[in-house]
Amino acid sequence: MTTLGLTGIERLAEAFASARADGRAAALMPYQMAGHPDLASSVEIGIRSADAGADVIELGVPFSDPLADGPVIHAAATAALRAGVRVHDALEVAAKLAPRIPVVVMCYANPILARGLERFADMLAERGVSGLIVPDLPFEEAPAMSAACEQRGLALVPLVAPTTPPERLAMIGARARGFLYAVSVTGTTGERRALDDELPNVLARARASTSVPVAIGFGIATPAQAAAAASAGADGVIVGSRLVRAAGEADDPAAAVGDLVAGFAAALRDVTLG
Repeated sequence: MTTLGLTGIERLAEAFASARADGRAAALMPYQMAGHPDLASSVEIGIRSADAGADVIELGVPFSDPLADGPVIHAAATAALRAGVRVHDALEVAAKLAPRIPVVVMCYANPILARGLERFADMLAERGVSGLIVPDLPFEEAPAMSAACEQRGLALVPLVAPTTPPERLAMIGARARGFLYAVSVTGTTGERRALDDELPNVLARARASTSVPVAIGFGIATPAQAAAAASAGADGVIVGSRLVRAAGEADDPAAAVGDLVAGFAAALRDVTLG
């Protein structure tokens, strides 16, 4: 069990259901880097995001070689590492946010393997974390991590790309817990001027492969793009680089990110679904 008497998987399911019940077309899932611009600010950013309408927080653990991350998030991770932020610090940020909002930790495989799968899963569960994303964990190597998470009620959230073949998509979708993370484009994270024309097809393929909600990420930078993603069929919308950039540039990072999150939440409320 995690916090509030629910497992992490149950908390995530409740978050998606609550977003719809609250009149929003999709759950809003801001990404933030733990320890950026500093540890205290990253806690306040998460709290402000929850107050502004976020449904789930994706919390990045700083890592030296983040292969899935674009320049903004990579720079944030580098700055956090230089300031001395380590895995345990990031997980303490998660522990402070988890009573307010479901937290999904995004961590690369090396820090997990260095601690051991069982121990790392215990660390997450003890802090009330709801789920885990490991972007460099191949499907074939995921069963042990999946089992460790499942035993503790944690959601191991897999990623699928526009290029994922149908057979592999079906296997990944069947194993997904919490939600399925659909990457909107090939490439790394980052703000983009427009969503890809193939987004509705990407979402349709992902939704057909799984029984859990499908969240879209990579490249969503404006409220209008978030609304378009929801209209295209996303159950959740993940916004990362735009918020991380604001946190790094603003004099008051939490207020700046909170204002942006409120704008994204309002846009998702305005979407009319057929």
